[in-house]
Amino acid sequence: MRKFLILLGILVITASNVFAAKIPEEVQNYIHSQIPNADIRFDGVIILPSNTLYLPLYPSLFSDIKTLSVKKTYPANMTLAQEPNIVIFNNDFVLMKVLSDKEGHRTVMHQTEPPVEVRTALLPQDMLVPSGLIIPENIKGIIGNLKIDTKGEDIIRVNNDDSFEDFLKQSEPVSPQKLISELAGKTVFVTTNYSKNIQVVEPAKASPSYSLAQKSIPIDVKAINNGQFLLVTSYDRPFIDVVSVADSRFIKQIALPSNPEQILLDKSSDKAYVTSPTESTIYVVDLKSMALIQKIKINGYCEHIILADGKLFYVDKFQNEIWAIELNNEYRLKDIGKFPNVSALAFANNKLFISSRTKSRIAVIDYDTLGLGNEFTTVNKPTSMLLHGNSLYVLGSQNNEIQIIDTVSNTISGEIKLSTGGYSSGLKRMSENDNLAIVTDLKNNYYSIIDLNKASLIKTYELNIPIKDVIIADKVKLFE
Repeated sequence: MRKFLILLGILVITASNVFAAKIPEEVQNYIHSQIPNADIRFDGVIILPSNTLYLPLYPSLFSDIKTLSVKKTYPANMTLAQEPNIVIFNNDFVLMKVLSDKEGHRTVMHQTEPPVEVRTALLPQDMLVPSGLIIPENIKGIIGNLKIDTKGEDIIRVNNDDSFEDFLKQSEPVSPQKLISELAGKTVFVTTNYSKNIQVVEPAKASPSYSLAQKSIPIDVKAINNGQFLLVTSYDRPFIDVVSVADSRFIKQIALPSNPEQILLDKSSDKAYVTSPTESTIYVVDLKSMALIQKIKINGYCEHIILADGKLFYVDKFQNEIWAIELNNEYRLKDIGKFPNVSALAFANNKLFISSRTKSRIAVIDYDTLGLGNEFTTVNKPTSMLLHGNSLYVLGSQNNEIQIIDTVSNTISGEIKLSTGGYSSGLKRMSENDNLAIVTDLKNNYYSIIDLNKASLIKTYELNIPIKDVIIADKVKLFE
């Protein structure tokens, strides 16, 4: 049976020249030529590797130029790498450095006679202003309708001492847990089924350092931009919350027509596919602008979504039916067939691997013919599957083990014993195109690091908090 997907349409976002404004490409190129590792956030804030912040000011009218250059700096004759307080380009675009005054308040440079390029400019009207920012009175016009929080009311960081969550424990294991090199320079985020907060844990520690308060219990969390932001979906909320890790704040809420659940990242196209099972819809979010750009109407209640070879695969939970969406073929929807109690999907060599949790079996379906190519018994209670090269890693929850299958020959090529003694609940890659994977144990609160290249267990860590999911990302320097 073949059907065609109804594409509901691409959402056209209209705005003024500064609302959701994008920093001109020539300015972006100049910044990166001077400071290659500078981060230009989607709302326009520039973050240098030193954690220095620059705010962009858009001129009321750009000057017509042939080649971009710096017209003036304050102090004079400084390069961007020297971090001047103000940079004025010859197209009248301005960068203003965020400073700290004697009382520690955030502000910008105060000038008795500000240059006209500053006085007549405007901050992006969707920008998240640094908490507590004070704008000098003689340039208050740059604010426009932008809201500035002066009391730090939007800070969501919660210290353990201030938390009333009774499951939090302060004690570390009797035997200290050794930090492995694979976790050096990383941060561990942990979600639970008992709290709205995302727990933030230093690698090799059992207790969280602090937590990030959410509006509701998270369903899914994904780290993007080298760990700088977290995308969060939560129960009963028609939003994707975007959390800035560096300053512990909600930086944006992406409003959706219905409640989202699973987030699937496609970093090759800077997009996220976000499921809304109750509305039989998949939303497409542009990760550069953090905006909803498209919605795709599908069949059924979507779960277990994966992306492979230009196709989205998912399971209709209520019909036990598997569908494929051919993204490069006008969003054609292909019915793969019905399979009982599907727990995970994987796709390789034009074959779809389907695991059945209750039957502890894997079916192999030829994508072109939809014929059953093979079917075999696998680990007890297969919960997750992960592809790495030609190897398919299958997590067995009941016996805490991983079976490795050669996807070319469909034969078992190895196994990994986890020995956590609990109930293995999840297997996923640590980050995209990474050779490391994370295995979580829901019952005994362990997470394990697996080397996919060597098909071996590296290390298992204990946590003093209940585990729903573990997200490991690059460590981000926190703002004061």
